[in-house]
Amino acid sequence: QVQLVESGGGLVMPGGSLRLSCAASGRTLSSYGMGWFRQAPGEEREFVAAINWKGDYTDYADSVKDRFTISRDNADNTVSLQMNSLKPEDTAVYYCGGRYSGFIRRNAYDYNFWGQGTQVTVSS
Repeated sequence: QVQLVESGGGLVMPGGSLRLSCAASGRTLSSYGMGWFRQAPGEEREFVAAINWKGDYTDYADSVKDRFTISRDNADNTVSLQMNSLKPEDTAVYYCGGRYSGFIRRNAYDYNFWGQGTQVTVSS
């Protein structure tokens, strides 16, 4: 069983940057597709970014493309999300999710295990 723990959230001003990390324990992530999702109050969990098992294919929501970068370090068993040029509408709880398949999907229901989430607040 895989346990995921997100970190790196916080309060940042518009235009600022944050780097989220997702650390895994219990099993190596090297064969799993991984994704970041976010959920604002009263909203459904939405896709942000995903990366395949090898790290050579990524996918981004249009709302974060060219601002966010997902990466993974299979040796360190971590997945990261670099977020630049943050906007107030990026405010949400950010979740790291994993799929037993090495391929990636945009639908949260296709992910098999999740972290507890980390709060990101973008406000002046």
